Amino acid sequence: MKDLLRLATLAFFSEGFPACPQQDPSVATSGSAHSSHPEANDMSLKCYIPADCIANPYPLYQAMAPNTHNIGATTITPTTTFNTTTTAAPDFITQLLNMIPLPRWAIYAIAAAIGLVFLICFFYICIKCCCKGKKNKNKNEKIKLDGMKGFTTAALVQPGLEDLDYGSSDKPKGKLQYSLEYNFQNQELIAGVKQAAELLAMDLGGTSDPYVKVYTLPNKSKTWETKVYRKTLNPIFNEIFKFQIPEAELNKSTIVMQVYDFNRFSKHDVIGELRIPLNTMDRNHVIEQWMELSAASKYEHENLGEICFSLRYVPTTSKLTIVILEAKNLKKMDVGGLSDPYIKIQLILDKKKWKKKKTSVKKKTLNPYFNESFTFEVPFKEIQKVQVVISVWDHDKMSKNDAIGKIFLGCSAAGNQLRHWSDMLANPRRPIAQWHTLQSMEEVDSALGMSYKFKIPLINKTF
Repeated sequence: MKDLLRLATLAFFSEGFPACPQQDPSVATSGSAHSSHPEANDMSLKCYIPADCIANPYPLYQAMAPNTHNIGATTITPTTTFNTTTTAAPDFITQLLNMIPLPRWAIYAIAAAIGLVFLICFFYICIKCCCKGKKNKNKNEKIKLDGMKGFTTAALVQPGLEDLDYGSSDKPKGKLQYSLEYNFQNQELIAGVKQAAELLAMDLGGTSDPYVKVYTLPNKSKTWETKVYRKTLNPIFNEIFKFQIPEAELNKSTIVMQVYDFNRFSKHDVIGELRIPLNTMDRNHVIEQWMELSAASKYEHENLGEICFSLRYVPTTSKLTIVILEAKNLKKMDVGGLSDPYIKIQLILDKKKWKKKKTSVKKKTLNPYFNESFTFEVPFKEIQKVQVVISVWDHDKMSKNDAIGKIFLGCSAAGNQLRHWSDMLANPRRPIAQWHTLQSMEEVDSALGMSYKFKIPLINKTF
């Protein structure tokens, strides 16, 4: 029976060993003949074993291993092979790169671009800081007000913005041919834009995209524009525009023709302009001539009106009092030739809106009288930093309110505004009244962006 057990073990580990045949029924009945064998009863073998297998129980084993003679000395030991190769877990950066659905070269290119942008921003900030430090070194001029009580400080006044020459370029701008005619019957000026020649090239390709704006001053009621001509320095316009101007106002009027270079994605550039006073015009004939273009003025000095108000500052109580008295000759904003004016007062500190108030609305007038007082609390240490912005607006019920004009006062102002502010500081507790000419919103907003050039230190002053 031990041999039979070895044979069964060999069959279990050999895939090609044939299965036991089915039990012979005849032998099943005679199984009691072998039941007397103790080992057969213990193993409970129920397979039919042929006689030749009993005679030679190892035919298959001998065929598989013909050179083996000692079956008892052979031991078959099953072995299991394990893969002992280990892979290190990827680090965090590698896992992050694997999660991005882009090739590695694209990821590296994007990272390099971001690093370059940060580097450029860093250098830009460094340059701005250096330039700011240089500007601060020039702010050492001090103006003392000792002994100035009771008179104006005209010597301290900066040149006004209207005195600055913004058209200082020496490059030739080109020339423009125009025509002028006045129709006495219709009380209208007929202006013609004929052509231009030898214009200044504004584009990189050595050409320009010119067109012309035409309007009159001081009453800038309408602005006309010609068509845009692409890539040329010698455009031919041949366009006519009409302006309603009474004959009595011709001597005070000026016609302006500005040549622009058209840009689709940026601000249009001014090439040059013509300013023709109409008091020199021959009204009985048609005028047609060429004129050289001059550099354009930075701001238009349109007649917006005048405003009168008083300033008073009391250092002991830190009270700044502004009394809006009246305005006159305001610009016509409504269809009927009138306006509905009111006035806004704003205090600006460190280029931020600090406090604000406004007057009542005066209906249908160009010469309103207000006489309204407003008091602000301004600490003595802030009086040199604060700026007072006074703007005149036209009130509209059905649409947005329109700005007529604006001025600002403070230590960084210019012209009459700086003189008025200096007189107020030199005469504490005393109201100082003065008339001021209104300026355009763009002009004042640009001036408010300037740094303080003059600082008035109130030192050694007894109030």
